[in-house]
Amino acid sequence: MIDLTIAVPVIVAIVSAAKTAGLPSKFAALVSILLGVVAFYFIGSGETTANIFEGVVAGLAASGLYSGAKATLK
Repeated sequence: MIDLTIAVPVIVAIVSAAKTAGLPSKFAALVSILLGVVAFYFIGSGETTANIFEGVVAGLAASGLYSGAKATLK
């Protein structure tokens, strides 16, 4: 089972790499939510609806973690 404590930093790293590769910043939150949903849909255990919800939570947490860290470092 994939855990939020592992998924969130991985999503942050992937989105950060995508932004470095040219992803516009306005799409970063959407990409992080999609990555979370895809990860938990295919790798998560349990009911599909719960997995999708966990994926959305992971994506939102990842986008919040990234923007929070970015705002703190400014």
